[in-house]
Amino acid sequence: MSPKKTKGDRKKTGETTTAAGLRRVVITGAGTINALGHDVTSTLAAFRQGRCGISQLDFRDVDRLSIQIGAQVHNWRAEDHFNRQQILLYDKFTQFTLLAAKQAVAQSGLNFAGKLGLNSGVVLGTAGGGLNTWDENYRAVYEEGKNRVHPFVVPKLMNNAAASHVSMEFGLRGPAFTVATACASSNHAMGLAFQMVRSGAARVMLTGGSEAMLCFGGIKAWEGLRVMSKDACRPFSANRNGMVQGEGAGVFVFEDYEHASARGADILAEVVGFAMSSDAQDIVMPSAQGAERAITAAMQDARLNPEDIGYINAHGTGTAANDKTECAAVAHAFGHHADRLMMSSTKSMHGHLIGGTGAVELLACIMALRDGVIAPTIGYEEPDPECALDVVPNEAREARVDAVLSNAFAFGGLNAVIALRRV
Repeated sequence: MSPKKTKGDRKKTGETTTAAGLRRVVITGAGTINALGHDVTSTLAAFRQGRCGISQLDFRDVDRLSIQIGAQVHNWRAEDHFNRQQILLYDKFTQFTLLAAKQAVAQSGLNFAGKLGLNSGVVLGTAGGGLNTWDENYRAVYEEGKNRVHPFVVPKLMNNAAASHVSMEFGLRGPAFTVATACASSNHAMGLAFQMVRSGAARVMLTGGSEAMLCFGGIKAWEGLRVMSKDACRPFSANRNGMVQGEGAGVFVFEDYEHASARGADILAEVVGFAMSSDAQDIVMPSAQGAERAITAAMQDARLNPEDIGYINAHGTGTAANDKTECAAVAHAFGHHADRLMMSSTKSMHGHLIGGTGAVELLACIMALRDGVIAPTIGYEEPDPECALDVVPNEAREARVDAVLSNAFAFGGLNAVIALRRV
């Protein structure tokens, strides 16, 4: 249980630091591309409509797969966004990241020339990195018998490629790195970006994550885990039968509130807390206790009580192991308030983007705070007594919320929870 707030703990709109003397951190730009849309506006419209982005996969040798559905970014033409030389250097996950980053920076109105670029950076999350590049070149060498690969293969497939190219695109000369913690990668990256801006280590951070694992090798590897659904993603529904992979990116501008306020920026939301925990228990089976510790610690970091939280964007993968442990963790962390919470899994619409998923999910959190619209858990068909929370089934809901959480719980027992509040 988090400590009760005192009057001095509450942040007033005009205050530039927290009660602990740390800087306030706000979000001033957002960008995305995913199966629901190629920008934020279309993605939020899909959330409101409860539209599903999961469809038949379309790539080479898909007929050899047992799993043939995914939340794929259809109608993607790299040549519409990048020149030939760039395409040779950018894996698909980097392409997605750069597009989302350009949207986010454009919305923020920032120009990183001069001193701001020296005090700004980028931290991104991914799990597979340049998996499409791995897949293409393994095929070329082992199946087609080629003895050479392109000289850009290594810089194209490395996990830090997207972060490096974003830093070069905008002249960000501060901290720049990539976090790889499986399904929690984006939340870990955004949490670290928040901590850097809050501590004064950076004035602005571009952050989020991306993934492009929808290729033959990517899906074939995941088939071996036997956690994938062949027909739909139905989180928290008693008849769920597994997760569905997606692809895309989400990138945000995290900015020092004082800096954003001084330039009259449009503030989307405030980031107020972050916590991490490790189950230290099992490489694939999640722990309710580990998740609960991260949830509780995030609220403590944000100086929020359970009753302050109105909505949680759940990890909600649609697997029995995740859904049940997450609901148990929320029930224990929130006590009697758990029955009053709204919690939904937008993976039911945009799929599980693995390392990029938390970044796309943060858009639903911002929509809840800014627009008063709660994204639904679609595909919900049968109540599960072990998931007896308000999961906002099938239809979006209008509701005013002042504070939200975004959960991410990864293979390896790695948990990361972010707290946001309305400004």
